[in-house]
Amino acid sequence: MLKNYETVFIATPVLSEAQMKETAAKYSSFIKENNGTVVNEEDWGLKKLAYPIQKMTSGFYHLIEFQAEPTFIDKLQTQYRRDERIIRFLTFAMDKDAVAYAEKRRANWAAKAAQNEAPKENAKQ
Repeated sequence: MLKNYETVFIATPVLSEAQMKETAAKYSSFIKENNGTVVNEEDWGLKKLAYPIQKMTSGFYHLIEFQAEPTFIDKLQTQYRRDERIIRFLTFAMDKDAVAYAEKRRANWAAKAAQNEAPKENAKQ
């Protein structure tokens, strides 16, 4: 039975934008290759860390919401541990309230994005 999960990883800040996108794509495709379904992805960009990790003070944050078998999580975390680009990660199972909150958050984000696009379109005309 598929369960809902959310994973956030922090990649080392020495990566270029292209390398970060490649890293995120690697984990999305890894989920899909193992019979998972990616529900949502968010690139949070370069952010300051709350405390230094491996003498680094910032990192690229990336969130992936997905559905997968519970046995897949160990494989995913093993991949994170083997990847020198990943300095921290957290994966957790989402209950029905967390899923509802994530859907609401995505809807609000999409509404804000659409609202921000509308003035730009009017200005072009």
